[in-house]
Amino acid sequence: MTRTQKQPDRSEEKAATPEKNGRGAASAVQSVDRAVSVLEILARHGEAGVTEIADELEVHKSTAFRLLGVLENRGLVAQAKDRGKYYLGAGVLRLAGAAAVRLDISQEGVPVCRELADELGETVNIAVLDDDAAVNIMQARGTASVTAQNWLGRRTPLHATSSGKVLLAHMPPTLREGLLARSLPRFTERTITGASVLRGELEAVVEQGYGITIEELELGLAAAAAPIRSHDGKVIAAISVSGPVYRLNSDRLPELAKRTVAAGAELSRRMGYGF
Repeated sequence: MTRTQKQPDRSEEKAATPEKNGRGAASAVQSVDRAVSVLEILARHGEAGVTEIADELEVHKSTAFRLLGVLENRGLVAQAKDRGKYYLGAGVLRLAGAAAVRLDISQEGVPVCRELADELGETVNIAVLDDDAAVNIMQARGTASVTAQNWLGRRTPLHATSSGKVLLAHMPPTLREGLLARSLPRFTERTITGASVLRGELEAVVEQGYGITIEELELGLAAAAAPIRSHDGKVIAAISVSGPVYRLNSDRLPELAKRTVAAGAELSRRMGYGF
């Protein structure tokens, strides 16, 4: 390099990087928006071809084809091979069904949870499976739990909560074993972190019809949970009662568990189980 040659200005390249990243993010958002629009188009028309979809989106046919390909791979759209038309796939029904179940449980669970909370004086929650955790979708507080913390919307670990154990115990074996193969984090000295010990605990949950935790997630906290079943018998949620260990001690927990099982059975009946 001679003295007259000029070094390339790297500052311009660095300055361009955030802008490039910004464009990438904007492009990703646009793709998501277009994918949702495709689903809306198919919901409106029942079925549509690539050309029709491209025209409505005001994009090139190749773009519409790529969007449809991604959605088809996810099971959200399907193609009628003889006509070349696309329509909403079974994946949409699966997602809609999951949302409907949550809405139904929330609606039907109000009187059941309220009655149980009033009777026991403790906090009652309904939790559903959310990937590798339990998420609380409903809560009712009893008279003794005025200052209790709010669990609504919280994702809690499956292996360290009573609701989580119920959901874990009743999930398909392959899925359960995949979760048990992972590292199980410790929250207190009483948290079960060994897969073999947890398997034994889950077998007991199925056999006795309820799950119990005593200071496995938080010190001073105890809980009991029972399954909620859909019309086909599948466990779709868990109802739990929780409170401080000085009230929910080993003498009182079995009785609370029985009442929780009864509440779970009532909510299962409301969801169509047993008919």
